[in-house]
Amino acid sequence: MGGDHHVLIVEDDDDLRAVVATILQSEGYPVIEAEHGLAALEKLRAGSDVCLILLDLFMPAMNGWAFRQHQLSDPAIADIPVVVMTADSDAARQASTLGVVASMTKPVDFERLLRVVDQYC
Repeated sequence: MGGDHHVLIVEDDDDLRAVVATILQSEGYPVIEAEHGLAALEKLRAGSDVCLILLDLFMPAMNGWAFRQHQLSDPAIADIPVVVMTADSDAARQASTLGVVASMTKPVDFERLLRVVDQYC
């Protein structure tokens, strides 16, 4: 569990991002936080060791759809698994076209989230 492999939380809602980070950290997972896709790409390209990305779809600066396109086009980070977390149930269904390992609707089921994180980190 955890070790040097971080979970990257890409979420523009500060409160939700903080809650997810706190829950993951309490379970022993180190986290990196980004408020939008552009910040997440910068952190990934700076060499962060990430085992899983938790990705919101609707964010300013760079949304989750654009982030995923950039991620997939960069061989250094393309293989990092992604879980979409969104309030829009239609978007959660559409997220499967992005090649994500799971999608969840908000409010997040934290037990399910922890099972998914445990599977990849």
